[in-house]
Amino acid sequence: MAELMQYEKSAKFTQREKIALRYADAIMYDPNQADDAMWVSLRAEFSEPELVELGYWIGFTFGGQRWLKTLSAKQGELAAAMTASKG
Repeated sequence: MAELMQYEKSAKFTQREKIALRYADAIMYDPNQADDAMWVSLRAEFSEPELVELGYWIGFTFGGQRWLKTLSAKQGELAAAMTASKG
């Protein structure tokens, strides 16, 4: 996790992974980061369909986590509640 929090400086991530993480940061925290330079870097690494899929998945995952936080749900509670409702 420490490496992930410092991904820009980490040698454990490829350039492709780093630009994907920058894209995630822009989607989750600051859309202004998605400037022309970022789009040039993204398009050098990813096709248009890959960018759509990546952006969708980042938004879906982050949005789901934010929703669970509004419910004050703890890790595993939603899955347990869904399993309980089936039985």
